[in-house]
Amino acid sequence: MDSQPGFHGAKFQTDRIGTALRGENPTIIARLNTGFVAIGDSQFLPGYCVLLTDDPGIDRLTDLPRAQRLAFLADMDHLGEAIATVCARRDPAFLRVNYQILGNLDHYLHAHVHARYAWEPAEYVTGPVFNYPRDLRAQKPLGPEHDDLRADLAYALRASN
Repeated sequence: MDSQPGFHGAKFQTDRIGTALRGENPTIIARLNTGFVAIGDSQFLPGYCVLLTDDPGIDRLTDLPRAQRLAFLADMDHLGEAIATVCARRDPAFLRVNYQILGNLDHYLHAHVHARYAWEPAEYVTGPVFNYPRDLRAQKPLGPEHDDLRADLAYALRASN
């Protein structure tokens, strides 16, 4: 969203969970049992979303009691199913969904959920999304042209709940 006026360095980018809890994060498309679904700041792979914990003090999956861990993973699965449904309908080259919980840069529990496509370059399609060069991952910043995708994802999340 960096190319959007008013979004570069916006508060929601430095306090994603706090702004979600206060209803001030414009990337949030759904509230699930254990957190929030945010559409990715970049849509170079259409459908990219992030599942954010609703507790900014949780750094790792193992910081949660087992029942909450399983609930977070169930929400991640729910998000992946919605992404697969929407992206397969929108693009016949849709292949699968990739799930990643990293936590190396942002120290709060979150999961990256990416749609993967047959049209991706061969040198990247078989590896993790973060193997793409940063400049390629930053292409196609989230903007008004993604409103239909946002709406489709939000609907799919509600419909499968």
